[in-house]
Amino acid sequence: MEVTDKSFEQEIIKSEIPVLIEFWASWCVPCKAVEYLLKELDKEYDGKIKIAKLNIDRQRNTPKKYGLTGVPTFATFLDGEIKEMIVGAQTKQNLTKMIDNVLR
Repeated sequence: MEVTDKSFEQEIIKSEIPVLIEFWASWCVPCKAVEYLLKELDKEYDGKIKIAKLNIDRQRNTPKKYGLTGVPTFATFLDGEIKEMIVGAQTKQNLTKMIDNVLR
């Protein structure tokens, strides 16, 4: 799911289930490299967690608010709060660990 600055609060902050979001950019090679992982995780955790993406070039307010320093940046949200944030391309194992930490 692609989110925007405008939809961020409704889709991420007010989400009734945990969220894993990737802050990405179209020019970011590592972002493209992990895209398939997000699709796999979305299928594996269907209904348990929301998987979202926010393009930092098109949506500038949200990345500023969270002080992002690079892309990709992955963050998990639970009850409207960031639980974990990691900068850089990640393995499926690392992303799974992030997800499992907010599902407990």
